[in-house]
Amino acid sequence: MLKWWLMGLTLTEKILSRAAGRQVSPGNVAEIGVDLAAFHDLTGHHVVEVMENIGVVKVWDLDRFIIAFDHLAPPPNERAAEIQVKLRRFAKSINVRNFHDVGDGILHQLLLERYALPGQVVMAADSHTTTVGAIGAFAQGMGASDMAAILITGKTWLMVPEPFLIRLVNEPSPGVYGKDVALHILSVFKAEGLNGKSVEFQVEKPKAFPMDYRATVSNMGVEFGADAAIFIPDGETLNYLRGNRGIEAKAIAPDQDARYVDSYTIELNKLEPLVAAPHSVDNVKSITEVEGTEVDYVFIGSCTNGRLSDLEVAARILKNGKVKARCIAIPASRDLFTKALDAGYVDVLTKAGCVVTYGTCGPCLGGHFGVIGPGEVAVSTGSRNFKGRMGSPEGKVYLANAATAAATALEGKLTDPRKYLH
Repeated sequence: MLKWWLMGLTLTEKILSRAAGRQVSPGNVAEIGVDLAAFHDLTGHHVVEVMENIGVVKVWDLDRFIIAFDHLAPPPNERAAEIQVKLRRFAKSINVRNFHDVGDGILHQLLLERYALPGQVVMAADSHTTTVGAIGAFAQGMGASDMAAILITGKTWLMVPEPFLIRLVNEPSPGVYGKDVALHILSVFKAEGLNGKSVEFQVEKPKAFPMDYRATVSNMGVEFGADAAIFIPDGETLNYLRGNRGIEAKAIAPDQDARYVDSYTIELNKLEPLVAAPHSVDNVKSITEVEGTEVDYVFIGSCTNGRLSDLEVAARILKNGKVKARCIAIPASRDLFTKALDAGYVDVLTKAGCVVTYGTCGPCLGGHFGVIGPGEVAVSTGSRNFKGRMGSPEGKVYLANAATAAATALEGKLTDPRKYLH
């Protein structure tokens, strides 16, 4: 059997070898340099507490550090406001340059639309940091102690994960999006089924699977246990960076003879709209299996599905209609809200009876701005549906794509969106 180091390198190995300053292989324990580090309001105060407890309150490179208030924004109670006051003082005391206060947006969306680049190592104090794998970065969530060490030193250590390749071939049919790909993976490998793996996604037809879709899949990489969920940069990646950020980036790709521990192919044209039924992300069913289930509340948003294409399809379905289930729609950033406003989506959603705001995670984690009560059934475009995730543990949460969520809000029951997307 050939040794790993005699083979070409995967994208994961290339990124981590560059960050480590030496060639690394799966199973190696390596100290790596971090390109971007971040936290939000809910985790940030724990990170700062660790720094204060050891008597070292500094950041190794302020240009590479980002703070965003998103989880409890605006603060729904005195404790949340107290935490944000403390973090504002911290940011001012060390002159944080990349500080996003209430309303700017969700951290992971801000990292994607403003900061992260292909080939970087991105670490943040939140499990859904994997989101920026969509742009070709190796991105992981870290705990408070590890994050404090990263901020002080600019470095961390990790065990190099095994590379796993997923190929996306053909094109998705109407009504099928990135959420359905993520849920399909969960149906096959189950929650935590790809633990210890860095999943690399190769897209056969890049234009048919745009950045919004990729961000949803990478975001939910943590749900199927992946250490990282990285889309191999291609023309769609470079066009996104050029069109949205004015950056001319270079693609980084695995070697042709790169070796993966295993691979899996998804034929996008064979997928249908999927949902994760209560109370697990891997309790995946076709929309046709659950269609007709009465629903009280619909949430369209979060770092998983609060992007412009999600709002566009929701507005298309809800245009000239009125919601029968109460509906909250939240673009993932101020920039996306502005674009949705200019495109008329906010107007359509508002006239349909939705509550529309921006820049908060609130409903997704059951924090505020839309918490379910006992016995209520919700459909969410978020990332998790375990008991108590969005409020009462006596409630039920179904996860779905934005089209399914909008069609459900329109009819007041779980609905196949394809009949609205001819």
